[in-house]
Amino acid sequence: MHHLIKILLLSCVLAQSGCARIKDVGQVPALTPTQGNTEEFAMMSPGLPKSAETYRDVDRASLWSRERQSLLGDRRAVQRGDILTVVIEINEKAEISNTTSRSRSGSESMGIPQLLGIPQRLNPKLPEGASLDSAVSTNSSSASSGDGSVRRNEKLTLRVAATIVDVLQNGVLSIQGSQEVRVNHEIRELLVAGYVRPADISRQNEITYDKIASARISYGGRGQISDMQQPRYGQQLADIVLPF
Repeated sequence: MHHLIKILLLSCVLAQSGCARIKDVGQVPALTPTQGNTEEFAMMSPGLPKSAETYRDVDRASLWSRERQSLLGDRRAVQRGDILTVVIEINEKAEISNTTSRSRSGSESMGIPQLLGIPQRLNPKLPEGASLDSAVSTNSSSASSGDGSVRRNEKLTLRVAATIVDVLQNGVLSIQGSQEVRVNHEIRELLVAGYVRPADISRQNEITYDKIASARISYGGRGQISDMQQPRYGQQLADIVLPF
């Protein structure tokens, strides 16, 4: 009875998954809405107010004013809601090779052909083929070998705009960025998140990926092509359940 219930529950789950996939037949994949996400929230809700600073109109029009709106002002992203550009240039290559080999052999033999004449008296009484002349004899051997190698070659060049979603107490900036491009029935999406120091942001308001702490970079896609590259639900379930 319990097995029947489990089978029915599994059938319901697979049926719901299949119905969800049927809804996408003939439809282009939907883009993720930009309303209500973390970036919009950071832009719509400014951080804590700064200390009051007053400038005269002549100071605001001066070329040497420190304000960001001036000609020589620092326009790098520094506060919540500001936007900066993340430059991702990954060109890495790694190659690792390991070889392991081990062998062992052993042999033990013990006999009592002469022990006060006892073996001679017992041998005739033992079953046919049995003898105390070679009471114990063992042989063992084992061998193992292993060979493994890893070879990776990755190259990725991307640029994406990210938003400062929070300013931590130590001044570190928390950033998040997303980018989606739809071509026919396939969406290419790029996600980036992490923590950066304001000092690492260049004068061009850019930062490279290697200066992002806890960097999370995702580059992939979804749509008909990506769907065809994935194994079916039944195959994925079989890969998990089957022990061989």
